[in-house]
Amino acid sequence: MIFAIYSTTKSRSDETLLTVDFNLRRRNVTLSLQVPQGRHFVEKVSSLQDLGARRDVLLRRLRFASPTVNKVLSRAGQFSVNIILVYIFSLLLFSCQKKEQSRTNVYSDNPIADSIFYAKGFQIETYTGCTLATIRNPWNNRLVLQRYVLVPKSDTLPKNLPDGILIRTPLARTVCYGSVQCVFLSELNVLQTLAGVCEPQYINIPYVRENVRNGKIADLGQAANPDLEKIMLIQPEALFTAPIDNSGYGQAVKLKIPMIECVDYMESTPLGRAEWIRFFALFFDKREIADSLFKETVSRYNELVRLTANVEKRPSVFMETIYSGIWYQPGGNSYVAHLLSDAGADYLWKKDTNTGSIALSFETVLAKAEKADYWLIKDNNPEDMTYNKLIQENSNYALFDAHKKRNIYLCNTGKVSYYEDLPIHPDGILKDMVRIFHPDLLPDFQLRYYKKIE
Repeated sequence: MIFAIYSTTKSRSDETLLTVDFNLRRRNVTLSLQVPQGRHFVEKVSSLQDLGARRDVLLRRLRFASPTVNKVLSRAGQFSVNIILVYIFSLLLFSCQKKEQSRTNVYSDNPIADSIFYAKGFQIETYTGCTLATIRNPWNNRLVLQRYVLVPKSDTLPKNLPDGILIRTPLARTVCYGSVQCVFLSELNVLQTLAGVCEPQYINIPYVRENVRNGKIADLGQAANPDLEKIMLIQPEALFTAPIDNSGYGQAVKLKIPMIECVDYMESTPLGRAEWIRFFALFFDKREIADSLFKETVSRYNELVRLTANVEKRPSVFMETIYSGIWYQPGGNSYVAHLLSDAGADYLWKKDTNTGSIALSFETVLAKAEKADYWLIKDNNPEDMTYNKLIQENSNYALFDAHKKRNIYLCNTGKVSYYEDLPIHPDGILKDMVRIFHPDLLPDFQLRYYKKIE
């Protein structure tokens, strides 16, 4: 027997078909979702326990399919799907020869893989009884960095769980090793769980600064060598960390507190990094909120990308300044390089394959960027950079055309929330870059992060 929901709009490209096919004799159910652009998702259900979980996964996928499809679901689709599934439950239950014994919580080894759209560093599998979050090793893609088995605190702990670090959700007391993890928690509105942070002087979030000052959030010192006694005293349920090249955590490992290893910064695309909000949300039971926030970011970002897709000229650009004899440029496969490309610029090291920064000499940068159209600089100082101050730092900067033509833009990260917004809202930085490189595309937009050096 087959039930179907068919939704369409004026454009046939937005047609959506959801079918529910079940066999009473075999007690087998297949949920099938066909969405615009030819995408097709299928979930097979072999037990009653799986039915609700797989329904939720399909609905999450449906919301990401397209804005039009999401409106259809909000208007009628989810209600209809729920009615159909309730009816299927009834038919299946009445068709059983024997009643299944009820159990408080049963672990099923038949997982549902959630769709990850841009991120490469993690994957999510939803089981009946738990969720498995897997972190890939960014320094060796053939290896797994860590696995986390998440079970709601309200549920009885299932038996025979998959391998991984067990975490009961939602977390109520946490520690963040860096500002980026705090930003993700802030976006999910769970900063109240923070019991301690490392290096609070670099965290530009008013709530965190105020509560560190009044002692409600513990200052745990340096992330590389946190105060272990303080960590034991505040008794967090998990530590959100940012590992660097598998360098380990020293004595902190002995605390036997789950370490949630966040390698979002190793993503090569801005939206890939932004999608990590969906990973963080798992630990606070905020999946629907995270999906909605991420979907909005994707929509805003891709709208800007479409603006620059067919620009006639892509102006050349390079970045930053020399520091201690080394000039760091973003790697050609880094999320910053992708930002520049999406903004309609010709990044001069776009052919490089590194996802991090590349160390260059002044001579190497000059040879390649002397005639570049634009120069973008990030700085952190009480006073903004000027052309005179730039020359005082290094008189050879005057050799670049961008200096001669006054096409240098500064982002003073001490005054604007660049680092706080970049991981989650790359569309904001992208909009600044589009305005810089193609002012005619956004004539009324005022720069938020960058400003032209005077």
